[in-house]
Amino acid sequence: MSVEPIGILTVLLGLLCLPLGYRATFGVLMGTALFGAAAAILVGGANIQPAHLFLSFAVAAVLARRHEAAAAMRAMSFGQPGFWLLCMVIFGVGSAVLMPRLLAGATQIVPLGASEYADTGSTVPLGPVSSNFTQSVYMAADLACFGITAAIATTHVGFRAVVAAVLGYCAGNVLLAMLDVGTYATGTQSLLDFMRNAQYTMHSDDQVNGVKRIVGSFPEASAFARATLGAFAFTGTLFLSGRIPMLTGPMALASLALVILSTSSTGFAGAPLVGLILYAGLLRRSGFQPNRPLSSAAVLCTPILLIILILGVLLDERASETVHAYVDTLILNKSSTTSAVERSSWNAAALQNFFDSFGFGVGLGTIRTSSFPIALLANVGIPGTAFYLLFAATALFAPLNGPRAFETDARLAARNACLALIIGDTLAAPTVEQGLLFYALAALACASPRDHLEGVLLTPSEPSGAKA
Repeated sequence: MSVEPIGILTVLLGLLCLPLGYRATFGVLMGTALFGAAAAILVGGANIQPAHLFLSFAVAAVLARRHEAAAAMRAMSFGQPGFWLLCMVIFGVGSAVLMPRLLAGATQIVPLGASEYADTGSTVPLGPVSSNFTQSVYMAADLACFGITAAIATTHVGFRAVVAAVLGYCAGNVLLAMLDVGTYATGTQSLLDFMRNAQYTMHSDDQVNGVKRIVGSFPEASAFARATLGAFAFTGTLFLSGRIPMLTGPMALASLALVILSTSSTGFAGAPLVGLILYAGLLRRSGFQPNRPLSSAAVLCTPILLIILILGVLLDERASETVHAYVDTLILNKSSTTSAVERSSWNAAALQNFFDSFGFGVGLGTIRTSSFPIALLANVGIPGTAFYLLFAATALFAPLNGPRAFETDARLAARNACLALIIGDTLAAPTVEQGLLFYALAALACASPRDHLEGVLLTPSEPSGAKA
């Protein structure tokens, strides 16, 4: 085991944040969630990321408060989204321990982690792998993150602190993407080595048609595009709802541009779907309202601008050739690339594993896939998939009751961001684990802050529906 410099910095940040309170600690937690290519601690072939190390400080800060500790427990009670997530985690951890041993050798797998067999790039007989442990730890961390986020968001002050933390994540993602591009252009990529030290295969220098693939603080372009889709959905929804438009508007525009420029097929295919989600939600909740000029202008102008853009590209021969080459590379010919063929073989093997395990899955973290739904079925089977669907239904699709207040708009933004992340995962996810950001957003999406701010009644000068 070795503690990396970024791990020492993470511990120091945790110790500094504890005296500042649970809301400040949670804000830093969301910041550490950006570093998807970093390892705070290396344990053999396993990576403990900064966010998972810092999560222990955030949990301690939140659960040290009696009200928040009780709220976290209530979030796990029967019928709540946290209960179904808890069931999924318990089943997943149990399957990670039992299934690779009970069904050892019963099917051929593409292992996610190190197995007892040599890594030849092909399938091996089913058996325990190192990622059974790491993925179990990650899912337990996701459950803890959901619980503390739900606890913090029970008050209006805490709810807004969570929103601010997610906005900080979105801004940090844009900044780190710019650093990635800037260091590549100046030949100073080594400056970012401290946050690219995990034992993953890094693709920070890859190009497509001479264009650098943007990875930001993640190992590869698809992971960056997936995270940025979530940032675009969150900030875009807030902007269209008229919330902090001078901040959320530029961040949404920057996130959308980065998704497209990342040269990731995940982002390129996912962006139109996320855009449709935002526009459909805008039509349903806003329509044309004089008191919401941003929303009304978006409803009216978006189709017109799209038509003008498409016509402009079609009429300009050079622009048309550029766009056609871009789409051809990322979408039309993607299925014939070596990477796509390999990923398709992973999914085919995973589906066979699902059937060979009689629908129970071969264990959490056992196999590698390239699509989240297939990862669910093949790893945790029908029971685990059912628990996840119940969690998603109760967390993401609960009715947004009440007037058009900041909280309802923020909940809608969190829901849309979760859907955007699910779209990205469906296109390219190798595992069941969706990251701390997803579960923080899911908790925000189903939060119901009280009418009191830390025990103090709201004054008439600041109603619960006041804009941020």
